[in-house]
Amino acid sequence: MNSIDNPTFENLGLALKPSTSKANKLGQEQFLDLMVAQLKNQDPTKPLQSGEFLGQLAQFGTVNGIQELQASFSEMSTALRSNQALMASGLVGRTVLAPGGVGALPAGGSLAGSMNLASSAANVVVTITDAAGQLVKRMDLGSQTAGEVSFNWDGVTDNGTAAAPGRYAVKAQAFSGTESYAVDTFVLSRVDSVSLGGAQGLMLNLSGLGAVSVTDVKQIY
Repeated sequence: MNSIDNPTFENLGLALKPSTSKANKLGQEQFLDLMVAQLKNQDPTKPLQSGEFLGQLAQFGTVNGIQELQASFSEMSTALRSNQALMASGLVGRTVLAPGGVGALPAGGSLAGSMNLASSAANVVVTITDAAGQLVKRMDLGSQTAGEVSFNWDGVTDNGTAAAPGRYAVKAQAFSGTESYAVDTFVLSRVDSVSLGGAQGLMLNLSGLGAVSVTDVKQIY
């Protein structure tokens, strides 16, 4: 009898490795056939030990499990991309409250936004500066309690003239007694388009401002 001394899948000519070729992929039926062939060809004086048998079963289970897990992740990724695309299509034309400290003033329009105060303030001041860093508007919002505080600039400068359309820097300062601190501002902006994919995920292209991640958006209107 020409038996194989303690045969394994490897010396029977098949290794349990994930394959990119469907023709070379080892399925459950082929696995059982190989197990039967292995048992038939073992050396009667050195039968396959239960530990080896269970080890090969575990090896097959691991490879099969990895392949099923990869398939599940692929399906999940496809579903997420579809949901992201659906979400993106509904954001175009909407207004969002985005961070950055920069806002776009449209012709004949206004520039609005908000901030979140950690504590009450005796006075909150919002300053608007142009691209050259020149102050064009100072707004004293007066005493404010902790929480969200809104502001709205009508586009009129401190000297009473209409500001030119374009990008303006927005900064806020809270005053309490002799102390003051800067407050991050969020500005209302229109979504012109969206960009899908990439390392940053879904990006919103805001009118006159550029791209911002959807995860940074505070509110969608």
